[in-house]
Amino acid sequence: MILVRDAAVDYEIFMLKRTSKAAFAGGMYVFPGGRVDGDDHLHKYDSVRVGPSEPQQAQAAALGFEWRGYWIAGIRESFEEAGLLLAYTEDGELLSYDDVQIRTRFNGYRGPLHSGELSLFEICQRENLKLAVDRIHFYNRFVTPLGRPRRFDTRFFVAEAPGEQTGRHDEKETVDSIWISPREALERNRNHEFDLMNVTRIQLERLAEYDSRSTVLNMAANNTSFPVHRPVLPATDAAG
Repeated sequence: MILVRDAAVDYEIFMLKRTSKAAFAGGMYVFPGGRVDGDDHLHKYDSVRVGPSEPQQAQAAALGFEWRGYWIAGIRESFEEAGLLLAYTEDGELLSYDDVQIRTRFNGYRGPLHSGELSLFEICQRENLKLAVDRIHFYNRFVTPLGRPRRFDTRFFVAEAPGEQTGRHDEKETVDSIWISPREALERNRNHEFDLMNVTRIQLERLAEYDSRSTVLNMAANNTSFPVHRPVLPATDAAG
């Protein structure tokens, strides 16, 4: 999930630093995300979501028949890992953490959600929320090259970060969090201060072509091309 917000200069995206103990991408900065769980595919989520909207039908078609699971997983993982929950309240407004009691209550859901004691569906029922699928746009897909010891097939989404939600790492899988512009992230990576996976760097390079939150979101909302990138390792790397 590539979550964007306005900044004094340019715009910023939310990134997390994975623990150095992680089996994959240890110590690297990544976007919030994770595995699609079986629960994410269930039709019960149709009663607690808004969208995909009519303009998003091309995105749903590109995702395929499992489109529901990818959107729900993106929202769930963003909340688990970063505390950012894209959802509408009863009055149709995006959920805000402007009240300290609300912020504390929702932060308390993250641990039970991660452990499986509580589902995102149950949180929606308890808090009368509708998941904001209509605000989240499928962007592209990357498949890890053959030859890697661990392979992933990842769908990336772009969304505006909900107002009054600043986000924070979970202090388990992730140990730091930052709002940063794509250009600054790339510059710090070149200076060996900000470790990135190749796929993350490629995404940041493309995002750096946009100069504001509005241009990024406009691109994502109106995109009709959803490429599948399948990088190939050089022959020497693939051979080990």
